[in-house]
Amino acid sequence: MSVKILLVDDEAAIADLVEVYLTNEGYTVYKCENAAQALECVAQKPVDLAILDVMLPDLSGFELCRRIRQKHLWPILMLTARVEDLDKIQGLMLGADDYITKPFNPLELLARVKTQLRRYTQYNHSAQPEKSGEYEFNGLCISEVTHKCTLYGEELALTPLEFSILWYLCSHRGQVVPSEQLFQEVWGEKYIDGNNTVMTHIARLREKMHEKSRQPKFIKTVWGVGYTIE
Repeated sequence: MSVKILLVDDEAAIADLVEVYLTNEGYTVYKCENAAQALECVAQKPVDLAILDVMLPDLSGFELCRRIRQKHLWPILMLTARVEDLDKIQGLMLGADDYITKPFNPLELLARVKTQLRRYTQYNHSAQPEKSGEYEFNGLCISEVTHKCTLYGEELALTPLEFSILWYLCSHRGQVVPSEQLFQEVWGEKYIDGNNTVMTHIARLREKMHEKSRQPKFIKTVWGVGYTIE
């Protein structure tokens, strides 16, 4: 069955170019010019991944991302012409899994799409019981078999990326995991100094776990080093 990708960009030249690369890989592309069309598409059709431009004529891509995240956990990539860290952090805090800055190499975008789809597929369908496990402590239960996480009996709505971060930290419980190591293991890319991606996703995880930012019970910050779960 073909992978379904939602592409939202009001710049026709860019949207058409991205569509060509995606369809050449065998993906089905739902192309929309604005947020209203995108929300209608999401309500009517199955989607496996979304690529959202930040600058849209009706709603911002950030707001569109937020609305999609209210009901869906599939990966979201943001396209932005702005390079400020605050813009990137805002997108990640609203639930985006990755971002790419315009102008971009279509092959790089395609590689990021494949990475996110691979993680999402593994998260939902590919866990093998003989290789899986489960961690349960202090009211937190996370299972690689079911790819579900509960806190005090309440299931947490984690994206595949958030699950991967929490699972990696739990599998190294009692150890301090450097930010560089966490990024390289979860994102599968080389860490670059000044990258706020890990910090932003940890903050979103804590929010979903109802953690106090200054006194977290589970994910603790070791300043200048990384993160640990004790």
